[in-house]
Amino acid sequence: MTTQITSPVQLHGRFDPSPSRWLWLVKMVLAIPHFVILAVLNGAFILVTLASGIVILFTGRYPRSLFDFTVGVLRWNWRVGFYVYAALGTDSYPPFTLRDTEYPARFDVAYPARLSRGLVVVKWMLALPHVAIVIFVMANILTFVPSSTGSSGGAFSIVNVLAVIAGVFLLMTGRYPQPLFDLLIGINRWIYRVVAYVGFMSDVYPPFRLDTGANEPRTATDEREAEAILPS
Repeated sequence: MTTQITSPVQLHGRFDPSPSRWLWLVKMVLAIPHFVILAVLNGAFILVTLASGIVILFTGRYPRSLFDFTVGVLRWNWRVGFYVYAALGTDSYPPFTLRDTEYPARFDVAYPARLSRGLVVVKWMLALPHVAIVIFVMANILTFVPSSTGSSGGAFSIVNVLAVIAGVFLLMTGRYPQPLFDLLIGINRWIYRVVAYVGFMSDVYPPFRLDTGANEPRTATDEREAEAILPS
């Protein structure tokens, strides 16, 4: 039986069934070691992506070792984001690794055997509508400036605000609204698909679709195959 997926970019987030009411208030502090490492990894991601783009331009192939590195960096970002204010989806502390693990937040990109050489130079232009949407949901819309120093003390994007709203519900009721969790996963799924596309990791143009829910959506083919193996 073959399995058809809707996108080579696969993002999943398994919700913690019994999250702490208050832990989300200190997760940003707890995750500081990850932020320090990711600052270095994200810088390396940009350099590796540019170098890989040049290689793809001449060979049509993304070097496998570099591809695995860039996927690993995005995977690490997603795990930390899922833990903190991209979703607040789990209380399990993220592992310090580029490799795929059984962590509740998982990310992968199917390795492409061949990539279009011509698309390398135009992907940013083709993806501009998506990039505009990503900037809209990721840009800071709330900034707190301590009056005593005049320096920015923190900022929140739309994604962060939605996660904080979920945190407030959790703090007051002990429950995380499922529709809000599904929405946050869908937004993050859109963002990571766009990043993978403009990062030369896939030639599949991201769909203009908010695929909400913990797991990647199944296609009609998947549904028919699933029904075929069910007992009558």
